[in-house]
Amino acid sequence: MENQLPVTITLNDELVVQFNKLQSITNKLEAQFNFQTMSAGWYGDEDNIVQISLSVESQQSFTAKINQPTDIEPIDYSDDVVSFFDEANNLMHCFVALTENEVLLLNEHPKLMASFVDKKLSKVLSLLAKELGFSEV
Repeated sequence: MENQLPVTITLNDELVVQFNKLQSITNKLEAQFNFQTMSAGWYGDEDNIVQISLSVESQQSFTAKINQPTDIEPIDYSDDVVSFFDEANNLMHCFVALTENEVLLLNEHPKLMASFVDKKLSKVLSLLAKELGFSEV
């Protein structure tokens, strides 16, 4: 039996170095999102659980990753959020960029980091819920 949580958050190494609290913030959000999605009934069919991977990227790494060749059609939500749904493996991989303006804001006001990242990733999770036909969290 696999122990991986259905919702995972990974961070671009450059962002981890730039924002030393970002890893702990996203670890807490990952636990919170898994609880919220479970409470919302996203995992009723245990044999058909969609794994959701949220990759938080710098603007440069975001552009590079979404432009890699793939057979999977991208789902564009905005300039800074693109996902790919691999139906064969039940995997929704979503790339989320911290834009250059957001990085500047977070550098100037580091106390905004936790609430900003929470709001941004919560909105992304809501977009994915709509895309997958799940109830919102």
